[in-house]
Amino acid sequence: MLTDAVLADPVALTRALVDIESVSGNEQEIADVTQEALSKRGHLEVERIGNTVIARTHLGRQQRVVLAGHLDTVPLADNFPSTVDDTRIWGCGTSDMKSGTALALHLAATVSEPRHDVTYFFYDCEEVEAARNGLNKIAATRPELLQAGLAILLEPTGGLVEAGCQGTMRARVTLTGRRAHSARSWLGDNAIHAAGAVLSRLKEYTPRDVEIDGCTYREGLNAVRINGGIAGNVIPDHCTIEVNFRFAPDRSEAQAEAHIREVLDGCEIEITDSAPGALPGLESIAAQDFLAAVGEPPRAKFGWTDVARFAALGIPAVNFGPGEPNLAHTKEEHVEISLIESGADVLRRWLVG
Repeated sequence: MLTDAVLADPVALTRALVDIESVSGNEQEIADVTQEALSKRGHLEVERIGNTVIARTHLGRQQRVVLAGHLDTVPLADNFPSTVDDTRIWGCGTSDMKSGTALALHLAATVSEPRHDVTYFFYDCEEVEAARNGLNKIAATRPELLQAGLAILLEPTGGLVEAGCQGTMRARVTLTGRRAHSARSWLGDNAIHAAGAVLSRLKEYTPRDVEIDGCTYREGLNAVRINGGIAGNVIPDHCTIEVNFRFAPDRSEAQAEAHIREVLDGCEIEITDSAPGALPGLESIAAQDFLAAVGEPPRAKFGWTDVARFAALGIPAVNFGPGEPNLAHTKEEHVEISLIESGADVLRRWLVG
């Protein structure tokens, strides 16, 4: 149970959420707590779909905005429950993204008369495959719930606006050879050795830097996994390399795939996973209004986030949260208390006017 005193203090609320273990797939308890806290607020209509909690105001404002935060974390790494010192809260999910989710929950509970109507999403399974993602399920089955003039994902950004996001694509490169006894290796064709040419191309690859609306996106094409080998005395006839391409949002998925095939021309390639990027979307009046509230210039988002789901529906979306993105998923994950406090101030000032 989250008391009114905890809901009124975003720092205390962050720690309370961190201390509810919610590794992807285990969000029922934190969703229960979130639903209970919001159901008591007369200014909100609260709905639950699985372990995703949706709270909406219906005040007849001219514009609706979205604040969204995911409830799940990556697996624990001896960093649960939370600990705290004078300036930081430590623990799994502090940065990615329970501190950001706490800001949305704090505002949902304490701002009863926002100048925009607001839809708050507290959703499950963001850290795992897209098919399980709570926001993805809503986009597929009830996309009208996502409609807004601006969506803010409370992803870790260090208190700055990170615009858009990179697209991501994974490909499997398959190399074949001929199996033989290692004592007679000249009778075989070593598929693992053949991987060297692919790895050389990737090592020598020069990624693009792409500037869009003042935000610079840096691409990357990298081998992330390699598998091969049969036994200690057998020349392998099969080897696979998994390649990950993080591409700027000016490329479509089709263009990203074409680029991978161009770089690795002559290889057997299978695309195994793909998600489009999102353009910055900063030209809208709503986005400019939020940037003014933050008071700092935006930067590009490195990585993929759910802003892409909103962008696909033509809804401007940005990332903004108190967590430090470079600490996400690490054993040393923590969040600066001052960024929780300043993030809450920015969002409250923007929502209340």
